[in-house]
Amino acid sequence: MPLLPAAVPLSWYLLLSAVLFSLGVAGFLFRKNIITVFMSIELMLNAVNLSFIAFSYHLKQVDGQIFSFFVMVVAAAEAAVGLGIILTVYKNRSTLEIDEIDSMKN
Repeated sequence: MPLLPAAVPLSWYLLLSAVLFSLGVAGFLFRKNIITVFMSIELMLNAVNLSFIAFSYHLKQVDGQIFSFFVMVVAAAEAAVGLGIILTVYKNRSTLEIDEIDSMKN
């Protein structure tokens, strides 16, 4: 009878989460397009969700899954509000470059 592969260690999930979060931070800090910045924020939120789920599975508790659900609700609200802001900014300024929309005046 063949041996079943061992479960993926928790450290691999945490390493993947750290890499995804780092890519999100880099995108947030270095990108100039506002859509890319919002996508980077979503990537960071998903990295946190991965950590919550990995710890929840490892500790055999449901708390991490509940927190992950609330993070997804916040991410959905952020996406809806962010899309409204993006559309309004593009309508008023005809650009989505952050450097060109850094002031509130026209």
